[in-house]
Amino acid sequence: MLVDSHCHLDKLDYDKLHTGIDDVLNKAKERGVEYFLSVGVTLAAFPKMMEMIAPYDNVFASCGIHPLDVESGYDSEQFKAYARHEKVVAIGETGLDYHYQPETAELQQRLFREQARVAVELNKPLIIHTRMAREDTMRILREEGAEKCGGVLHCFTEDLDMALAAIELGFYISISGIVTFNTASDLKNVVSKLPLDRLLVETDSPFLAPIPYRGKQNQPAYTREVAQYIALLKGVSVEEVEQATTKNFFTLFSLAKQ
Repeated sequence: MLVDSHCHLDKLDYDKLHTGIDDVLNKAKERGVEYFLSVGVTLAAFPKMMEMIAPYDNVFASCGIHPLDVESGYDSEQFKAYARHEKVVAIGETGLDYHYQPETAELQQRLFREQARVAVELNKPLIIHTRMAREDTMRILREEGAEKCGGVLHCFTEDLDMALAAIELGFYISISGIVTFNTASDLKNVVSKLPLDRLLVETDSPFLAPIPYRGKQNQPAYTREVAQYIALLKGVSVEEVEQATTKNFFTLFSLAKQ
């Protein structure tokens, strides 16, 4: 059994590719992917996402403001109210992205800190997006006491030093379909060296479909390709990757299997 630890179920193509969320989840289940974390990126889109996933006990949610959406609107009281929802098991996705929007760095840092404080207050793990912001990301996590709530560096593409620093802080490292890309030699090397008991797998659907689906819209069913590739890199069985990453997911988010 696998868990897609990071997907955006409200952003998939329900006009041409899927007939509805039932279709998406059934396709995933056919490939052994049975649990899902649907990740929020703006407050405006959060209620609709929650309405979509409400009927499904095997779909959990997170609430956050993505660093590339920091200008979409933020109200601290509304955010806290959403974050307290019983189906919300994590805060994020939040973090820093200086690659696409370096001009909003100051606002990104402020909202990152605010979300980290809520995560600590509610004792819900953080889901971190970081790109070209290694030092600031780790500094803010340490300054805000993120080791108290833990979390995950999602869709990891950074270096081994950052991964090990995050693990030392009590965080997990989540690997997406990027690891299968021919251009990802550095990431492959990092993943081969990371402990399996600190790894998660994800799709980041609808983005970053793994080989052999690259160029198509991603979906949770493709979590299997990520797990298979990690098994290859680490020289272990796919079953071992499944068991470890599923256990890690339920441990990190303090969940009992439904």
